Amino acid sequence: MPILGRDQMEEAVIVATARSAIGRANKGSLIDVRADELLAEMIKALLAKVPALDPSEINDVIVGNVAQSGETGFNIGRIAGILAGLPLSVPGHAVQRFCASSLQGISAAANSIKVGEGDIYVCGGVEKSTVPKDSNPMAGLGGFNKDLFGGTEGLPNIYIPMGMTAENVAERYKVNRQDQDEFGKLSQDRAVAAQENGFFEREIIPFTKADGTVVDKDDCPRAGVTLEKMAQLKASFRQEGGTVTAGNSCPLNDGAAAVLLMSKTKAEQLGLTPMARIIATAYSGNEPEYMGVAPIDAIPKVLKKTGMSISDVDVVELNEAFAAQVLPVCRETGIDIATQLNPHGGAIALGHPFGMTGARIMTTLINDLQTLDKSIGIETMCAAGGMAMATMIERLN
Repeated sequence: MPILGRDQMEEAVIVATARSAIGRANKGSLIDVRADELLAEMIKALLAKVPALDPSEINDVIVGNVAQSGETGFNIGRIAGILAGLPLSVPGHAVQRFCASSLQGISAAANSIKVGEGDIYVCGGVEKSTVPKDSNPMAGLGGFNKDLFGGTEGLPNIYIPMGMTAENVAERYKVNRQDQDEFGKLSQDRAVAAQENGFFEREIIPFTKADGTVVDKDDCPRAGVTLEKMAQLKASFRQEGGTVTAGNSCPLNDGAAAVLLMSKTKAEQLGLTPMARIIATAYSGNEPEYMGVAPIDAIPKVLKKTGMSISDVDVVELNEAFAAQVLPVCRETGIDIATQLNPHGGAIALGHPFGMTGARIMTTLINDLQTLDKSIGIETMCAAGGMAMATMIERLN
């Protein structure tokens, strides 16, 4: 049966990506840069890569963001599009699925393309994690619901600090401190090597600040990390018997990224060679108190949709919120850390600007596949509240 006048479903393809360097929150290279302006510059750079595209043909700008207040408030999707110089006829909106927010935007755009709702979407993500230490921008008017702190029968602690979820996961899945530290060091070593060999230069768009300073390198990767130094770090969230530290967790960060999706038909009409196609996306939910392992369910779901097994996947980009959750996810799903996982480092080393991360990881995954001359990749990530997403792509050039 034709769908919206089409003989068959369209394919959604990625034709361009752009990301900023990732700054350390509160003190890093992007602390004095507005989040809306940073994202706007990434959108400008994204579209500059596709001069054949008439911006007025863009159907929507979809931006992932967690805070949705201050510099990213009042509909950051619309604001970033206007700041980027898009015609006022191009609308925009914001989406929020915590850490998976911009991956959600990519999924929404791909689905719209597949059913014929539109042909061209700019998907972005941005976060400015620099906030006063004594405030919680998520609380908002009226504060949190008293029934969702885990004390009401049958309801979870939806507001549990993410570090405590990592401690819970470490305890349930028996992930010890040494294994977490070893993975943290591995992430740093891989990211430092990737920085040194120019891997990230292929995906980072240099950003020139008002004072002329150019930000073109991620702040957080650290050379010379040793297990001895990591062992000296104190537990960050559970003082007695805790195993989750600053060394085996992602830091707080600032950054922005953008991805341009089109229908395969539109890309062909414009004479473009797509970078990758979206094959399938799956979602999952679990106990909020153990949110980090939600990808254990999302990954098999996306594999089932495609009739593949984990051994068919060349690269898995799993967001490294905490080593405590990365290790059981890999163990339970069969991901080979040595040959498949985050070959150029992950969020423990690079950082995790919440709303940016989904689009940043997609950018890096495509870079991975191109650099390694591989074909099939999965991006997957947990999200606060006990959720996860997994998206499979195929490299096309």
